[in-house]
Amino acid sequence: MAQSILVINMMHIGDLLLVTPVLHALRHACPAAKITLLTDRSLRDLVAENKNLDELMLIDKHGADRSLTALLRFIRRVREKHFDLVINLHRNERASAIAAFSGAKRIVGYSKPGFSLLFDKVMQNPSVAHHIGWGPLNLFPPYRYVPGWKHQVHAHLDVLREAVGIEDIDDGGLEIWLPESAEREAAGLWQQKFAPEDQVIAFNIGASWRTKRWIDRYFAETADRLIARGYHIAFFGGPMDLDMVRACVGQMKTGSRDHLHVFTGKLNLAVLAGMLRRCCLMLTTDSGPMHVGVAMNVPIVTMFGASPVPGFYPYDAKDVLIKAPVSCHPCGLHECPHKGEENLACMKKISVDTVMKYIDELLDAFHGQPAYQLPAHPGAYACRVEEA
Repeated sequence: MAQSILVINMMHIGDLLLVTPVLHALRHACPAAKITLLTDRSLRDLVAENKNLDELMLIDKHGADRSLTALLRFIRRVREKHFDLVINLHRNERASAIAAFSGAKRIVGYSKPGFSLLFDKVMQNPSVAHHIGWGPLNLFPPYRYVPGWKHQVHAHLDVLREAVGIEDIDDGGLEIWLPESAEREAAGLWQQKFAPEDQVIAFNIGASWRTKRWIDRYFAETADRLIARGYHIAFFGGPMDLDMVRACVGQMKTGSRDHLHVFTGKLNLAVLAGMLRRCCLMLTTDSGPMHVGVAMNVPIVTMFGASPVPGFYPYDAKDVLIKAPVSCHPCGLHECPHKGEENLACMKKISVDTVMKYIDELLDAFHGQPAYQLPAHPGAYACRVEEA
């Protein structure tokens, strides 16, 4: 068994959290190994305290390490570590190159063509979409969109089974350990904004694609209904979500703002996690913060538009995913090609009444308790999927 292991994933918030079950399974199978994770510097807060890791390697892929020269220097740093095993879980050129030229005794995982020649075992990723064309090797348009058919966590764990040879997979679900400083900051901020008896529902309305976003006036109406019943609404998300949140809040009809709180763009990832674990429910799009909520054990209601359900559903059995029965779901497109009323029909047809139905179910089932008071349920990770 390898004594020095490097796992590579430099993608986004949710993608990195979907790698944490791999780290857990590796630690269970290789308790004496030194396990290192290579990820993007901006995501450090999510894994800095991960108990399954011995070391972090951070790359500033949008800054100091962006150029080809910097990438070559970074590869030299990796080679100096003399890893026994490299597991690449990020199929792009940069990650594939780092893995391919790492100098490791064994290199496995996902890879772009060309770099794959230096891998010992290349795996396909059945969680992501494939565009299949016609002609030799399916290289020519028109392309047919084939969505992923397996959850990303399961695909990653298959790499451990088939490429690394680990048969006894201990899947611990998504995991985040908070730095003490982040927990203190979250606790202090919560105490400033909320009373001990307040029940707070997290709203995450942003997403990287327009086709992943529920309609903002629907979010506004849902917030109004919940505030009228005495709940507090906390908007989260990053700086890029501020305009969306302002537009949503501007459509709310509730006269009082005492139960409305906007934290959008104000928190780092670790403090966000600390705030979410104090919420009693999260209403969210398919996005990175959704997976942070899963790791913090928050009951989740989410709406999926363009996203393939099997590949990226919230990895927790207590959660509810709602999708509309439209023929074009999932399209995997960043912008909806339909016009008029059919534009974003996959989201428009998920009504506020439908979402409120499942919000009420989860609030009743867990009595509005904060997430940190809810019991863990290891092994139960397939969420409920409901049609609108």
